[in-house]
Amino acid sequence: MKTDLGETVEAPDLTTSLKITLPSPRYYDGRRQNRRSASKTRYFDQSRPVDGLDMNPVSVRRPVIHFLLAGMLALGTAMGFSFYASHAAAERMALDEIMRITELHSRDHIGAQLTDAALAGDPAALAALDKVVRENVLDDELVRVKIWTQDGVIRYSDESRLIGQKYALDGAELAIFNGGPPVVEEADLTESENQFETQSRLLSAYVFGSSVDGTPVLVEAYHRYSRVDSATNTLLRQFAPIVIGALVFIELVQIPLAWRLARRLRSGQLHRERLLSHAIESSNAERRRIASDLHDGVVQELTGVSLSLAAAARGTADAHPQLSASSASIRDSVVALRTLLVDIYPPNLAEEGIQSALEDLMRRLEARGVDAQLTVHVDASHLANAAAGLIYRSAQEALRNVASHADASHVTVDVDLQGDTAILKVEDNGRGFSDEDRVNKANNDHFGLRALTDLITDAGGRIVVRSQVGVGTRVLVEIPNAIHRREGDRQ
Repeated sequence: MKTDLGETVEAPDLTTSLKITLPSPRYYDGRRQNRRSASKTRYFDQSRPVDGLDMNPVSVRRPVIHFLLAGMLALGTAMGFSFYASHAAAERMALDEIMRITELHSRDHIGAQLTDAALAGDPAALAALDKVVRENVLDDELVRVKIWTQDGVIRYSDESRLIGQKYALDGAELAIFNGGPPVVEEADLTESENQFETQSRLLSAYVFGSSVDGTPVLVEAYHRYSRVDSATNTLLRQFAPIVIGALVFIELVQIPLAWRLARRLRSGQLHRERLLSHAIESSNAERRRIASDLHDGVVQELTGVSLSLAAAARGTADAHPQLSASSASIRDSVVALRTLLVDIYPPNLAEEGIQSALEDLMRRLEARGVDAQLTVHVDASHLANAAAGLIYRSAQEALRNVASHADASHVTVDVDLQGDTAILKVEDNGRGFSDEDRVNKANNDHFGLRALTDLITDAGGRIVVRSQVGVGTRVLVEIPNAIHRREGDRQ
């Protein structure tokens, strides 16, 4: 009989009971540091979210920094809209002010001096009107005055070269003669009537007026555009500190709240991780107890019975043939139980290495006539204990499915480490299955893929299963290799 798992057998008398020593506790890996994570499990390229714990702990500093950056962006956006709104409001205020100033000059200065003689081009009347305009109307902001009659003729202007010139009035300007509202707009300096203007931007105000003799006229006044800029700056100086101060105050008030919420989130996650860790420890302790009970009890007893039957079958010539058959059957059962022990409580990967453990799994397939190839691209020392254990569990479940369902003649297992991610690939050339087959299996309580999914979910990784009928199945498992928190995540 072949004794496996490093067992020692003391049998001075085959008819006596045997003492079989339990493998060293270090043979088994009793620690599982898996954490649950919010991950995505994919079947046939179909994704579904899975709730769980994140392998990386929630950082308090990071979300607060994100909150500050988002707040600064919102602050800048709000300030931009505030400046835009302030400019629009200042422009309206400036236009209203220009309209008021133009109406005031038209009524109090120009209207009091404008006579029909001046409208008719009398030099003395025009000179008197021009003196009033230059002394009382024109200033640094109001730079041009024109007086029109309804026929489109400029009857007076402080630019004498325009007097007597005729230009077409537009509809809004003509409407003023018929009681329409005054008009303030940016002057089109490309028009021929503005050929003598040297300013880059001007605002033109049109208001209704009349001579002392009652003749209706249109008074046009050109104002520098800087009046709008000045009004905008004044408004911003008055209200910008209030707007900015209020936004900054709101931002500062929200920072402690964001910090507190982040700390509560982190505390909740750590609590969930502790609960999961306790659950895993309890599960491993129960696995260890069951494995120990089986090994110390049933396995030893069956081994003793097998050896006793074998001795009895060889001890007498007239021994019943069924004794040998029974002994062989019991030995097969013992081998199956030992395999079950390893499945329940797998070897210590930190001591034996992931490659050695996976080779044991591959030998079981080779015993079934399956061509099994294993490739490990990573040194065992570079693989975290938790990640190595989960790689082993994943390969164990995937190869169990190959043996039970795939009817494959060839299977490859590949283990690699890319950055902080441990990667397992299991491919076979078996019969494969469709999405409909998977659903039917799930409905019939075949939980192979579901168990494997939960295993990877517990690790905070992801699994991709692709299969095609008649071609085979490919299982890709990605598991985070991190086992310690970064210092930055602790703050």
